[in-house]
Amino acid sequence: MAVCARLCGVGPSRGCRRRQQRRGPAEAAAADSEPDTDPEEERIEAGAAALAGAGDGRSAGPSSPPRCSLLELPPELLVEIFASLPGTDLPSLAQVCTKFRRILHTDTIWRRRCREVLHRYRHILGLWQPDIGPYGGLLNVVVDGLFIIGWMYLPPHDPHVDDPMRFKPLFRIHLMERKSATVECMYGHRGPHNGHVQIVKKDEFSTKCNQTDHHRMSGGRQEEFRTWLREEWGRTLEDIFHEHMQELILMKFIYTSQYDNCLTYRRIYLPPSHPDDLIRPGLFKGTYGSHGLEIVMLSFHGKHARGTKITGDPNIPAGQQTVEIDLRHRIHLPDIESLRDFNELSRIVLEVREQVRQEQQQEGGPEDAAGLGRQSPQPCAEPPAEQAKGPGDGGAEAAAEPPAQSGQGQPFVLPVGVSSRNEDYPRTCRMCFYGTGLIAGHGFTSPERTPGVFVLFDEDRFGFIWLELKSFSLYSRVQAAFRNADAPSPQAFEEMLKNIQSLAS
Repeated sequence: MAVCARLCGVGPSRGCRRRQQRRGPAEAAAADSEPDTDPEEERIEAGAAALAGAGDGRSAGPSSPPRCSLLELPPELLVEIFASLPGTDLPSLAQVCTKFRRILHTDTIWRRRCREVLHRYRHILGLWQPDIGPYGGLLNVVVDGLFIIGWMYLPPHDPHVDDPMRFKPLFRIHLMERKSATVECMYGHRGPHNGHVQIVKKDEFSTKCNQTDHHRMSGGRQEEFRTWLREEWGRTLEDIFHEHMQELILMKFIYTSQYDNCLTYRRIYLPPSHPDDLIRPGLFKGTYGSHGLEIVMLSFHGKHARGTKITGDPNIPAGQQTVEIDLRHRIHLPDIESLRDFNELSRIVLEVREQVRQEQQQEGGPEDAAGLGRQSPQPCAEPPAEQAKGPGDGGAEAAAEPPAQSGQGQPFVLPVGVSSRNEDYPRTCRMCFYGTGLIAGHGFTSPERTPGVFVLFDEDRFGFIWLELKSFSLYSRVQAAFRNADAPSPQAFEEMLKNIQSLAS
């Protein structure tokens, strides 16, 4: 890996440390393609061969046994030799010749060095959710050359749900001396500084910044807020005309900035996948009104599917199940003209809800799957802002009817009066199911599951119509490959879901 060699100060690219800090996880993982331009390669190799022949100073006469130069060894043997050397010797070795430099770019060597030197941190690789009150988050810890880096994944700017995720480094761990590792905090805008990582237990660790003054800006809190707002929302406060939205944004800044990157993280797993799943489970970005875009994990549990918040808000915190879909009860939408009538859609959904209640009574189950309060919270001025989703029974009549084939769909349009942050939603859907969405007042007060419609658009997008709020959330798949994030067993994934929901409650 050329990147790793350069980070150690090898060759002509000694300024690579700064570039490494600016590169994203995808770029950092790419192979280095710099051409070899070492003009003295032949001279060095010839000299090395001559030294090998000279031995300890005695001439190699006709009767002397043949000697082998390191340069003549096969590359795979050189990899094994170089991998056994101290890490501090490798930069000098890479300067000997082009062949050695090429060998030292091998990923195997640096991964082995990371395992040996950074072994105490190997358990923090994977996905984590920070404990930031109701807001949560998504941290991906990866090995990148001689570094272990914690990347915070952020949704795109509202309401562009189809845009790629954003990410920024929060900390990094790297080798400075033989058999020792240094932890650096990457938070703020003044470069890396002294930090600390403590592994609390197997599935929990914490970070601490030892120089929080590096997080401050010369312009004080106002400058910090303006900078944070540009990064978080991609705009200024003057561009946000909705007063309630301004209050929510300011509240989030005040709440999250007090942590100063001193956080506790709990492990999360990606949901297991099964061949009969409606679509591939995973992480999705979703629109949540004035709260902006949030990250939701879609998972399948027999005849139900659930959307669990990985990031949250003061109404429905991270860890709660925002939507639940009943895969036994499919909803057949009316023709496109009738669909524009909200009352007609409401009538269809409420009929299905009554059917679900009757079935639950016959089965002796609770009136609603979540067992939450029946008192509806007061809707806010902008419905999507106060809405929040949570556990539910999502479902459809998949058992009675075969799922729609790929490419076969029906026209779709939102009923008149239903608000949507993103008007660029698909105009064709595959199928719809009855579901429930979790709504609550500020501070997760008076939570209640309310009926809605789960709309499957394609493999990477779905939506949910919140009947009571007259609002629509659009979800788009997070297109990222996460390593070390699979649950060791289905039971471990279910236990993880219970744990993060109990913490949110």
